Amino acid sequence: MTDKLPPNLLALFAARPPLRWVEPSDYAPEKRRTAPIGGVAAFLPELQKYKETDVYEPTESWLEMRDRKKREKAEAAERLKIEGPKKFKPNEDPNIRGDAFKTLIVARLSYDADERDLEREFGRFGPIERVRVMTHRKKKPHRGYAFVVFEREKDMRAALDACDGIRIKDRRIKVDVERGRTAKNWLPRRLGGGLGGRGYTRAMPIRPGGPGGFGGGGFRGGFKGGFEGGRGGRGGFRGG
Repeated sequence: MTDKLPPNLLALFAARPPLRWVEPSDYAPEKRRTAPIGGVAAFLPELQKYKETDVYEPTESWLEMRDRKKREKAEAAERLKIEGPKKFKPNEDPNIRGDAFKTLIVARLSYDADERDLEREFGRFGPIERVRVMTHRKKKPHRGYAFVVFEREKDMRAALDACDGIRIKDRRIKVDVERGRTAKNWLPRRLGGGLGGRGYTRAMPIRPGGPGGFGGGGFRGGFKGGFEGGRGGRGGFRGG
């Protein structure tokens, strides 16, 4: 049938030249073999040798590190309570100056407060001789308490009566006399004595109120008013 086509069409049906032969990139399917599988007995001597020569030291996990630091901190606090009172001698401290009966200690101090804030707050009671904020060398700007030395004892007494619980830098403070040099056998809190504790400046949670304000809801809203009358009285529509 194709022999009857003209030469120009026969050229379209001519066979292409054969492909060039190249080396195969893989083994022939009939020559493929998997690697032989044997036991691990031949490796036991090497494992034993590794155990004898290995000097592995296990690393500390973060849980173990947390427990260790907590334990070390508790042990250091116990040692401080035992050894600290022997070294606590405030009368021999060269950094302490001024009359102990004219010295006011300010505790629970905000870490944003400094000497100028204390001078501004306590200077209204009388002339101040010295203000010393106890600094912290490692972490915080200071340790959260300070000493204010007045020139007159009556000014210190006036500040002691008037400034307990006031706010400095939006935090309530506590004031007290210096007990280290005035009270016998007195120890600070870090050595097992002292007053106060943690959690004293935390704000109290707000109690949820009902839909009726200070009292209950409905006709008894407000200060127990409504049909009951007044501030919890028995007036209103019950009279007459």
